[in-house]
Amino acid sequence: MIDALFSDSNYVASKKMLDVNVLRHEAIASNLANVETPNYKRMDVSPSFESQLSQAVSDRDAAQISGLQPELTVDTQANAGRMDGNTVQLENEMLKLNQNMVEHSLETQLVSSQLATLRMAITGKD
Repeated sequence: MIDALFSDSNYVASKKMLDVNVLRHEAIASNLANVETPNYKRMDVSPSFESQLSQAVSDRDAAQISGLQPELTVDTQANAGRMDGNTVQLENEMLKLNQNMVEHSLETQLVSSQLATLRMAITGKD
């Protein structure tokens, strides 16, 4: 019974997204720290990971979801809007930081609610 909860594709996907949020936060922090570094290239979670995760979630394959490993790569979509070749735009990074915090909050709530359900089943009360 308990194993079924922890191997449910929704629970596994929520936990994996928490991992992604942490990794993306590290990337954003690095981008912000290097906003004035010449030729610095903006980093983000690999777009291929995003598509692989989306496919695994739509297939509801918990084993495939848990096997995916997010990684940071250079954001090839970011354009150097400055003469020094730096591709970080402060306003965009702050926006992405805010979005990442909201996503992290949502994922935390999803995992917490699933664990609260387990706690209620064990104890018989909230």
